[in-house]
Amino acid sequence: MTGEGGERRLFRYYPEDFGALPVRVVHMDLVFDVYDGHTRVVSALTAETLDAPLSSLSLNARDLDILRVESAGYAVTHTYDRDAATLTVAFDPPVPPRAQFTLDTETICRPSTHVLEGLYYDGRCPGGPPTQITQCQQWGFQRLVPCLDDMTAKCTYTTTIVADNGYTATISNGDPAGARIPCAPGRSVQRYENTRTPMAPYLFFLGMGCYDTHRREFEYPDGRTFAFELLAKPGSDPEEAERALEILADGVMWVHLFTGPAQYRDRETREEVWRLVRVRDEAKRSGDPGALEETRKMLKKLISTITPGYAYTGAVYREIAMQNSDFGGMENVGNTTIAANRIMPGPDTTDPAFEYLVRVKVHEYYHNENGSEVTGWSPFEIWLNEAVTVHVENQHHAFFFGEAYSRIKTVLDLLDPAAGTLTLDRGAGSMPIEPDGFNDPNDLITGVTYVKAPEFVRMIETLMGKVAFAEALGRYHDRFRHANASRADWIRCMEEVSGQEFTGMAAVWLKEKEYPILTVSPAYDPAARRFTLAYRQSRTPAGRLWEFPFRFALVDARGGEIREATVRIADEAGEIVLDGVDRPAFLSLNRGYSFYGKTAYRPPEDELYLQVERDPDIVGRFTAFLALADREMLRLLEDPGAAVSDRFADLCAALLADDSLMEEAGGQFLTVFPSVEDERFAHRYRALHDARRAILTAVAARGGETLLRVYRQAAKDTPAAPGGLEEEAAAIRNRQRKNACLSLLATRDTPEVHQLLLRQFREATAATDRLTAFSLILESSAPERQEILESFAAESAKSPVAWESFLAAVAGSDCDDLVPILERIESSPAFAFEQADQQRALYGRFALNRKRSLETEDGRAYLAEVLRRLAPVNEYSTVRALDAFAFIDGMEPRHRVPAVAVLADLLSSLDPGAQPAVYNNARRFLLGAPEAVRAYEEEHGAIPALRELNT
Repeated sequence: MTGEGGERRLFRYYPEDFGALPVRVVHMDLVFDVYDGHTRVVSALTAETLDAPLSSLSLNARDLDILRVESAGYAVTHTYDRDAATLTVAFDPPVPPRAQFTLDTETICRPSTHVLEGLYYDGRCPGGPPTQITQCQQWGFQRLVPCLDDMTAKCTYTTTIVADNGYTATISNGDPAGARIPCAPGRSVQRYENTRTPMAPYLFFLGMGCYDTHRREFEYPDGRTFAFELLAKPGSDPEEAERALEILADGVMWVHLFTGPAQYRDRETREEVWRLVRVRDEAKRSGDPGALEETRKMLKKLISTITPGYAYTGAVYREIAMQNSDFGGMENVGNTTIAANRIMPGPDTTDPAFEYLVRVKVHEYYHNENGSEVTGWSPFEIWLNEAVTVHVENQHHAFFFGEAYSRIKTVLDLLDPAAGTLTLDRGAGSMPIEPDGFNDPNDLITGVTYVKAPEFVRMIETLMGKVAFAEALGRYHDRFRHANASRADWIRCMEEVSGQEFTGMAAVWLKEKEYPILTVSPAYDPAARRFTLAYRQSRTPAGRLWEFPFRFALVDARGGEIREATVRIADEAGEIVLDGVDRPAFLSLNRGYSFYGKTAYRPPEDELYLQVERDPDIVGRFTAFLALADREMLRLLEDPGAAVSDRFADLCAALLADDSLMEEAGGQFLTVFPSVEDERFAHRYRALHDARRAILTAVAARGGETLLRVYRQAAKDTPAAPGGLEEEAAAIRNRQRKNACLSLLATRDTPEVHQLLLRQFREATAATDRLTAFSLILESSAPERQEILESFAAESAKSPVAWESFLAAVAGSDCDDLVPILERIESSPAFAFEQADQQRALYGRFALNRKRSLETEDGRAYLAEVLRRLAPVNEYSTVRALDAFAFIDGMEPRHRVPAVAVLADLLSSLDPGAQPAVYNNARRFLLGAPEAVRAYEEEHGAIPALRELNT
């Protein structure tokens, strides 16, 4: 598919590599005869020819042994190009037009230990055979069986699994066609039928393993039921599993009641149904038949008066724990795989991990409608499957965790200087939502797909209005159900319902990197009572104009809204005029973060302080605080000897003491990033870290008593065992507040503070509290530091969940002995180099710890060695670690050449054919740093991998 000279291209795959299929795939009947080291696969692929005779057909077949190829009624010959992963079958005579035929193949596939695509090992059954599972996104199916491994090859399936009796579960898509029965000594057979909903090949799942299976009935308000099954690793806690199933049930019911084309109609009825469902389920648990029957009658009556959203069509919906995966979750039509460390809440689950758990469950479930029933056309439309799903996931999160808290969390994801989407979107490795090409489909699983693309969807919703957007999305799902859809198809539905034009807007947002910066200048005419906001937007890298919604308000000194407006910005410059308004005390700009980008406006400092205190828009308050922090950081960077502003230090303490703010937004509101907008300092990581540390130290020095009081009160207010999701969300916000206070107090680094840290570490009942205290101890001068490190490592190693959190906490810390600590951890028997979750936690987190990984000699040496070892084992983890090199040209000159050397040496050690994603992404990062590369080549000579590109 790469064509002549493909090795000189920057990407391996381009849009022209994807066209219409030569046949229509109808059905696949598959038999998997599974053994420990290989699986024999018998396939009957039924397809229908198009308008012309078919003399040959090329199938995708990667790393298979081809044993037999036949087709009834035809003499067939075949050739297998293992390097191109193509099995070509010739038919004699040709298959006539518009005729069905069946191609029978018999092949062997072999599970991998580290290629997490196709069939691979995922641990062992206790005393039994190895667990084997599949990941087929996007081209893993061709590692199982010859096929048309294309998103448009949607068909039905029947799957038969013959496997060792030692497996407690043998699983595939669809509903079981009878029980699992013995078929040979020590072996059994299980058959599944997935014949109701045609499925794209990347959604196929096969799994054989030993699991603890936890079950729960799910009942819709109208009485329909299906079964939940949670397949957890052996030894799982039944109470934790029950809670996980309860969270899943909440998500499935929420999708039914609060999504769909009519979701904003009859809101009170929907909320009453939501309440009664919980009453009904409690009656089920308590065994109260009278209350149960009465509640069911009320629910049936109420649900008949509204139009609910998506309802599941299968008999069983499973969540399956996978220990090793590049992804946290993967939808597989009825069989969702979720990282074992995130599938159930437990004592080692941190608050961020818990929030992810809640999100991933509803995300993968909603893919049943958006992604499975309606599927994108090619990998270039992966964003379409994901962005709409994340948009709905965000609505679900806001329902339980609060609109303000949820939106600030997303804004933090946008603005985080280490790995935030806005930051990486301007980096050398950035790609558009729909890129020009890619090296591996995993290249498309980034923050651009999962954060920027959903923000594009949100901007469309803002311009249309929520009601119209819901109707348009319903139209899209109805029109393309059981089919494939393109970006144009989705946009057309939005335009039809709204009457607005979005095609031009989409062409820019989906095909261009980066984002707009909107510069605004206000003016007020008191005589005319006229407010004017002049604006100018930055152009795209290709010189085009963006289109986006801009929501802003004029606010008075008491926090009252004088006037709010949402305008569609489409021209390069213009004016927004509001007549008949009073002079505002401050402006609330880009409210709710209405567009993906930044607003350039430098109001007087007094206005920013007033906005932090009074803006009724929580995002406006938050971004005003970030603007003040940015100014404070920049002042310290320009004058490292300057003192931190007392006013700003007092503001930080006062915000943490604000009960109503903390209850609404959580301690995340008090985020002081180690970053500034000024490009002179934006990528000087050590200097930024030290400036931030100076601010936090000043806050602790001035507000210590307040912080201590708030810390102690928050510790009392956090329940040990919260109830439902709403109560858990409140507890998380409170813990954030408490630990924000502790982090500030820790900057004192005194014996008294050490005792406070040790007490929380030893007495904490929540994993987040303990991990926070550990991280602060690790960066302190506490005499117990080394002892705590060793004991916590040994304790964490007993639990995969705790171990992952421990690895990430250490890798992101700022210790002079960090590299020796990481090397000791790697040598521990508990560290599994081939496990993707441990790669992400240790190596990915260290790579983005740039003040250590790129700005110290031992950090660079360690990172270089890790990248060389990791590239042949897991390309995806390696590519994500390469994000650390996004801004080499912005670094201090003394660090640029050594940073380039890491990538140049990596390229010299790679096989471009074996590791194309790592190879080509490393080249892109170097191409994005021309000044640093020029300086390197003056010292060390040309970089061969770049010279090859210019040939």
